[in-house]
Amino acid sequence: MTSTDDSGREQRAQQLRSELAAAVVRDERADGWRQAVETVPRHRFAPGFYLPAEKPSPRGFTWWEPVTTERDPERWLTAVYTNQSLVTQFDGDEPDWENPEPRDGGSPTSSSTLPSLVVRMWEDADLAEGQDILEIGTGTGYSTALACERYGSDAITTVEVDNHRLEQAATALYGLGYTPDLAVADGLYGYWPSAPFDRIVAACSVRTVPRPWIAQTRPGGKILTTLGGWQFGFGRTLLTVHEDGTASGPLLPGAVSFMLARPHQAPGFGNPAHWNTLLADAVPTITHHTLDWLTAESEEAFFTRFLIQSALPNSQITTIDDTTCLIDITTGSVAALTPDGDRLHVRQAGPLRLWDRVEEVLDAHAAAGHPGPDTFRLTVDAAGQHLQHREMPAISLE
Repeated sequence: MTSTDDSGREQRAQQLRSELAAAVVRDERADGWRQAVETVPRHRFAPGFYLPAEKPSPRGFTWWEPVTTERDPERWLTAVYTNQSLVTQFDGDEPDWENPEPRDGGSPTSSSTLPSLVVRMWEDADLAEGQDILEIGTGTGYSTALACERYGSDAITTVEVDNHRLEQAATALYGLGYTPDLAVADGLYGYWPSAPFDRIVAACSVRTVPRPWIAQTRPGGKILTTLGGWQFGFGRTLLTVHEDGTASGPLLPGAVSFMLARPHQAPGFGNPAHWNTLLADAVPTITHHTLDWLTAESEEAFFTRFLIQSALPNSQITTIDDTTCLIDITTGSVAALTPDGDRLHVRQAGPLRLWDRVEEVLDAHAAAGHPGPDTFRLTVDAAGQHLQHREMPAISLE
């Protein structure tokens, strides 16, 4: 590009940035974040990314198209300043952005999170001037830059498990004058060299809250994280750490999802047909419940899925033809649900009656009036990690 092209792009980026800030920061109390979004050039953190094509691949998977400033400058810049996530990596493989190839499916393992969610994350963490903040999951570095712009680089420590991702983030951050503490580290262990912290904020989801986070947070400090799992249910919590080393706090309202931390991602469960053989002698029964919690796209269904996932933390869901299966690789338990008109036939095998546990949660949730996430609390103590509600039995996440 010529210098004239660069100048025009920067002017266009500034215009788009202002529009993005107005769209994603609507609360007048968040003017500091509006100024940060208007200032931080997101395009410097996303020189290349993937966007889904309108049509699936020949195999029926999502067809991911690479977008870079060299290939299509206008599409690239417009996408960067649209309130959307930008996938930058699949299956842990770093793309060759000089010669990127389309992707036929794959699991995203790094992205630039949509700006509205980044701002919401920082706002929900209840940050204040003078706090020491640890970010788990640097990613592209865009969210880190927003925090540096808002509270100053000296306040921020950020860790990233992927050295390639951190190198690119560091280049962008330092190139813009942001100098947070950076480290390649497994965020599940926090970061002892810079501890203790007043806030720990996770840009990934975890199956349970890592104990090192609690140990590295000052009493009275807070931990913001998304709880995820192998059934793709999500819930967020803001925990306060207490003097005795325990932590507790509410679940937050709304449906938000983040990629699972890599060590917490689901293991392979093998061939579904092999699991089906365990059910050969199982006597089918009829359930009065449906699978709406699995198929519906409402916030209530998403939260119900999170509750079921929490009650069965080692189970996964898959389908074999028209049969939905719950599989628990830790115990060898399986439940299969097959539609029969408007009813479901259930077969179960193994030491855990998986569908029985699902029905317990569904019945308790219905009896309590289908309460939403903000009526639940998470407690973390020596006895474990439990979701609690005044009208439902506690659910253990471990």
